[in-house]
Amino acid sequence: MGTAIIKGLLKQGYPANAICVADPDPARRQLLAELGVATFADNRAMLAALNKQEADGVILAVKPQVVPEALAGLDLGGLPLLSIVAGYKVAALEALLPAGTKVLRAMPNTPALIGAGITALALGAQSGSAEQDWAEKVLRSLGQVVLVPESLMDAVTGLSGSGPGYVYLFIEALIDGGVLAGLPRALARELAVATVLGSARMVAETNEHPAVLRDMVTSPGGTTIAGLHTLEEAGFSGQVMRAVLAATDRAKALGEGKK
Repeated sequence: MGTAIIKGLLKQGYPANAICVADPDPARRQLLAELGVATFADNRAMLAALNKQEADGVILAVKPQVVPEALAGLDLGGLPLLSIVAGYKVAALEALLPAGTKVLRAMPNTPALIGAGITALALGAQSGSAEQDWAEKVLRSLGQVVLVPESLMDAVTGLSGSGPGYVYLFIEALIDGGVLAGLPRALARELAVATVLGSARMVAETNEHPAVLRDMVTSPGGTTIAGLHTLEEAGFSGQVMRAVLAATDRAKALGEGKK
């Protein structure tokens, strides 16, 4: 996701030489350097370079398990920290940093890789409008941004953070269903992808409740109601809701340092 942010900023015209990235993996540094950004093996060296450039802030994009190691002994020199680490609370990040550090927390999702993501942003107690403006500017390079209280971030992770995985699985099942019904796989894929895209656009652009739109395509005794009946017999809606809750619970566990 960190790479997606870099690419998004570059597409918006942000100068590559103003972006500094620290990564301990030489292979990753080489790939990032090909984007024109400055790379460093050490976080302190990266911070020194940022301070010389009068940078706007620092983005933390690591696995939850390595956050303490990544922040150990760091002084951001007054720069705000924007974390996109799943489950890691602002208070936990603040405890690892010098007192008064301004911390913000965000949860993007994978469509950010094509600029079609949605990111929830939560402000820490030390952060104000200047830090919010900076974070939103960065995150808009990935798509939409919504401001939420931090208490909702784990639920955001369960829905929009993990949600693309559920949608991909549904698309895969639609394709396989088409193949089972006799369609060539390439045609089944084309039909499934266009159907999901078009349906999502209808929800977004008509502003109708999904149930209203579903009723529009569900004729009495027709094909759609037969398919919906089968889905509901299998507990489709409840299973999707349980998936969101399971992902939410996992985000909470990660934030508590559980494996």
